[in-house]
Amino acid sequence: MLGHERSITQIKYNREGDLLFSVAKDTSGEILKKAKEHTKQINDIQTSVDLTMFISASKDNTAKLFDSTSLDHIKTFKTERPVNSAAISPIMDHVVMGGGQEAMEVTTTSTRIGKFEARFFHAAYEEEFGRVKGHFGPINCVAFHPDGKSYSSGGEDGYVRIHYFDPQYFDFELEA
Repeated sequence: MLGHERSITQIKYNREGDLLFSVAKDTSGEILKKAKEHTKQINDIQTSVDLTMFISASKDNTAKLFDSTSLDHIKTFKTERPVNSAAISPIMDHVVMGGGQEAMEVTTTSTRIGKFEARFFHAAYEEEFGRVKGHFGPINCVAFHPDGKSYSSGGEDGYVRIHYFDPQYFDFELEA
């Protein structure tokens, strides 16, 4: 089996534990299956709690949901800025995404324009239903707590923020 020639940025196992997905800055590894849905660099890959799906975050301003076995593209979540990280809720049909304007451009932009919010989308309808502010620079990583009652975000500003959901969050239903 061939290895990567450049740095590896992400690795994840499939549900059965017999496949390891890797994202690298090259294409020298042995390719078993291929999905080319993003047009720019992939910054993050995270799996669903049952490992049947994964979500990718990209500099192309999207996060995309895939089937872990077939690599079929299921949904696309679009923003106006690069997406650095995305996660799938373990208990709700929701995804959270973080990103924002590139760090090198932040000093010339206000935090309002930089879009430094965590953004919530309904996983089935691809509709954005909420934003959470708090970082003073791009969000580099997001993760749901395993119990689904909170999420965390880490940003270019050097802070990790833990956000606990209000009880109303769990009653929320997006109108179709």
